Amino acid sequence: MLQSRSAASCLLCVFTLMGTARGPAQTSPMEVSSPDHRITMRFAVKPDKDVAGPDGQLTYSIEFKGKQVFEESALKLELANQPPLGSAIHITGTTPGSGVDDYTLLAGKTSAVHDAYNSLTVHAAEGASPGRNFDVEARLYNSGLAFRYHVPEQAALSRFQLTQEDTEFRPVMDADAWALRLPNYQSAYESEYVPAALSALSNQGGVASHILNGAPMLMHMPGVAWAAVGEADLEGNAAMYLENPTGSWTGHFIVTKISPPVDGQGPAVDASLPHDSAWRVILLGEKPGDLIESNLFTDLNPPNRVADPSWIHPGKASWNWWDGDLGPDGKSAYTTANMEYYVDFAAASGFPYMMLDAGWSGMDITKMRGNVDVPELVRYAAKKNVKVWIWLYSKSVAAQMQQAFPLYEKWGVAGVKIDFVLRNDQEGIRWYYAVAKLAAEHHLMVDFHGATQPWGIQRTWPNVLDYEAVLGLEQNKAGRRDGPVNRTTFPFTRMLSGPMDYTPGGFDNVTREAFVARDNSPMVMGTRAQQLALYVVYEAPLAMVSDAPSAYANQPAFQFIRDVPTAWDATRALDGEPGEFATIARRQAKEWYLGSITNWTARDVRAPLDFLGAGKYTAEIYEDAADAAENPKHVAIWHQTVRKTDTLTLHLASGGGCAIRFVPVP
Repeated sequence: MLQSRSAASCLLCVFTLMGTARGPAQTSPMEVSSPDHRITMRFAVKPDKDVAGPDGQLTYSIEFKGKQVFEESALKLELANQPPLGSAIHITGTTPGSGVDDYTLLAGKTSAVHDAYNSLTVHAAEGASPGRNFDVEARLYNSGLAFRYHVPEQAALSRFQLTQEDTEFRPVMDADAWALRLPNYQSAYESEYVPAALSALSNQGGVASHILNGAPMLMHMPGVAWAAVGEADLEGNAAMYLENPTGSWTGHFIVTKISPPVDGQGPAVDASLPHDSAWRVILLGEKPGDLIESNLFTDLNPPNRVADPSWIHPGKASWNWWDGDLGPDGKSAYTTANMEYYVDFAAASGFPYMMLDAGWSGMDITKMRGNVDVPELVRYAAKKNVKVWIWLYSKSVAAQMQQAFPLYEKWGVAGVKIDFVLRNDQEGIRWYYAVAKLAAEHHLMVDFHGATQPWGIQRTWPNVLDYEAVLGLEQNKAGRRDGPVNRTTFPFTRMLSGPMDYTPGGFDNVTREAFVARDNSPMVMGTRAQQLALYVVYEAPLAMVSDAPSAYANQPAFQFIRDVPTAWDATRALDGEPGEFATIARRQAKEWYLGSITNWTARDVRAPLDFLGAGKYTAEIYEDAADAAENPKHVAIWHQTVRKTDTLTLHLASGGGCAIRFVPVP
């Protein structure tokens, strides 16, 4: 439904103009509001003196709680051998609507979603030749909004060939931004989110910027709102990047850049008509944590296509790669016998999976090299109620998945970790969907690594359990890039778009001064309690338990890793600021779990327990010990009876954290 104060005028526009292919320019802006009326989106045509007649540039603007967040921003498509579509149009009509996204998720931040929205589809057409038309469909939810382009079949356009999309996002001020700087269109999305004013993303040498930034991008407009710009449902399209194109220190807006074909040939998107673009998503909230709770990225994707998903299960996995394949004798060995050691560890710990990483095959992924017998490892694991995932190289998957996936199903493999994808052009995105579909047909779950950020595909193909696309714990093997500052930034940036296989669990915890990068038995900066808390703070349906089995032996804090789930019925972001600290609570069934992490600043964090249900709970608390700043491995563990009316004060050391399990008292 439309915002009440504009309902009469907008409905009049609909009845007057609906059904006309072309009509007079719409003189008053049209708008739609979220169900709770906090968010309003307006459309208008901005006059252009260089365009004859009443046509002009189609724009949108956004208000949050009565304050403008994004001012008039252009909606425009560049098509091959065509003038831009959207720069010389008039609005011919609008179609209002409403709906509810009601569905379940097998894994993620929540198990059941019920998100209402109001919608408005704006119909636009060119008054002059070539006389093309298109629509912009907008949906407004209570946690944000999304819009996409719809280009219908028409005589004036034979095919959709997008060379560039020029969607603008113009915040009302030079917003504080957290941008993922990427070197090119073929990266693994494994970098820092750099905090800077939006104007700092421009090329201040006086020419247009070519600094690529991955989505989502977080923005803060003090006194107005927190916002994040991302995308959802990429099927049939190429991924979006964001760029400040101004070439000036005064410029503070961003525009979309669409991933081009990796061979540099042809348009970015080539499709028959009708064609829908990916959704452009804007999350909005008063606090940064509000954005974490949103389900928009899955809301905007098609429903589940796996008829019987009963074989898909989230869970934790032991992992041989991060510690350097260390065996029970402390020596590295990539052998069947040593991998059985990791299976034994998973079984003893109650983990459903063991992740067998790279090395079992060469480029031909239908043949084993002879060092690890995968079918034998799978048979051994099955006797202990453990299932095996295997690592694959993406180019080999592209060449051989039709032969390999049926073979893995015959072997009894549970899932495939596909690495070094490094592309998200239209063909690359098509490949993601093809992999998900074929894997589902052969009862294989998928973990994409070296990949672009997720966009909600896990709703459509729930066998896609996890994604990397993050600067993770593996960085400790080579350098100092992983640490508490990045860890406290990711919940408010990268994690907004979906699951994040950061691979926590490092138990050789050291101070900044003591840290040395090393490939085998890596160290981890920050406290052990922080590593525990990451299992709650981060959304990771397939969660690695990264360190060597020997690292966890006789360590009381390991009990929390054994207990913590990896899929959730509810998520509450309690407090936090990007790069500073984050406190998140999640529920599975009747139990709640809480994780709180801080950067290098020690702090006391207050955690109201109003998310708990009625009655008493036993809080099993794993907190930084009093000397954790100097001895990061030290964890204080105790139990406390609490109720929902209580507030806990969590004492976080420098680089520290706290993890809590809340168990109802019978």
